[in-house]
Amino acid sequence: MPVAKVTEIIASSSKSFEDAVNQGVERAHKTLQNVKGAWIAEQQVKVDGAKITEYRVTMRVTFVLKD
Repeated sequence: MPVAKVTEIIASSSKSFEDAVNQGVERAHKTLQNVKGAWIAEQQVKVDGAKITEYRVTMRVTFVLKD
């Protein structure tokens, strides 16, 4: 029976929330094996004046442990 683990990752992008999620998943895949899913726990923006300068997401990534 497979056993999964969940880890929390924070990623950011100057483009969009979607890009931040993509960057987080891509980076997790470089370090973790058997990434199976992710869910977004939190979204934030960094603001400078009246302009959004950075999109941030906190995500929980699920991966299956090797036997």
